[in-house]
Amino acid sequence: MDGSDRIIQKLYEVETPSYVVSTQLLRKNLAILDRVQKEAGCKIILALKGFATHATFPVVREYLPGTTASSINEARLGYEEYGGEVHVYATAYKDSEINEYLKYANHLTFNSFSQWRKFRDRVKAYPKKVECAIRINPEYAEVKVPLYNPCYKHSRLGVTLKEFEENNMDGLSGLHFHTHCASNSDTLERTIKVVEEKFGHLFKKIKWINFGGGHHISRPDYDVDLLIKVVKRFREKHGLEVILEPGEAIALNTGFLVASVVDVLKNEIDIAMLDTSASAHMPDVLEMPYRPNIIGGDEAGVKKYTYRLGGLTCLAGDVIGDYSFDKPLKEGDKLILLDMAHYSMVKNNTFNGVALPSIAIINDKNELKVVRSFGYESYKDRLS
Repeated sequence: MDGSDRIIQKLYEVETPSYVVSTQLLRKNLAILDRVQKEAGCKIILALKGFATHATFPVVREYLPGTTASSINEARLGYEEYGGEVHVYATAYKDSEINEYLKYANHLTFNSFSQWRKFRDRVKAYPKKVECAIRINPEYAEVKVPLYNPCYKHSRLGVTLKEFEENNMDGLSGLHFHTHCASNSDTLERTIKVVEEKFGHLFKKIKWINFGGGHHISRPDYDVDLLIKVVKRFREKHGLEVILEPGEAIALNTGFLVASVVDVLKNEIDIAMLDTSASAHMPDVLEMPYRPNIIGGDEAGVKKYTYRLGGLTCLAGDVIGDYSFDKPLKEGDKLILLDMAHYSMVKNNTFNGVALPSIAIINDKNELKVVRSFGYESYKDRLS
């Protein structure tokens, strides 16, 4: 029995519904990212918006020097639970929050020059040195899903070349762009050409540039060698420090959602009701849309028995998808949904008052431990 088989065997031991993250699988991804850091000479940090399961931080920080945040809560989590560098980008900073951001951050990226002009004196007067940047919008992206395209027409994310205030760069040491979503390295190569053409004249005024997230570095078909080549070539050409901040690449294919069948019914087709929910527990299934693979399951009609897997909320569209299995599903059967570490836990919700899945970790020794359970108080505390 190989390592993956032993992990899967452990999954059937948990109470459902539960998210389960494997530190062994995390280390496989992190080793790839660490290779990129060392060979390309760049810095890779964890984007908490994609993966913030802090029980795994002791493992992740063996490889990555810090985190990146998009809110006060994420910044505080990175500062208190992860340590190391804390990079922050938010679409807008409030007066009442800026000093707290400065407390946690080493790098602070502004979304507009109006925000930079408003807060630059506060940054300069702060006792701790915080390096600042402006997010740019190169008006080029290859993202297929409009909801996730940062460069759509009239985007609120970043400053276009037309609106860039070169005379207001005093105090800025970096630039930041984020135009990727589950992208391969050839997309980055093409994007960099556009960034160089539009903003390359500014590089002499800065020390570092952040290539953002959305780099699917740990995906099996990702061209890691090209990424290393592209980053190294950019660094040597421009003399700038390069930062990448993926979230999904850290946790890709490292987590599971274990659910149980609670009822089987028929409405022309067979429907299996689960104790989990697409709407509440894995929103990307409906938003992206994203179809999770299931151990032992296949596309509808491929295997003998096909079922529509329904969620437990009253939302009519709370459907995970249609899957086929070798054997009929029955009450009490456990289903293991794959690739559920990134975005599922940070985006879940308690619609209908449904309980959130527990969070469990399978460590390097293949020991399983439930690190967090959620009950009535978790639901009640979100409301008043």
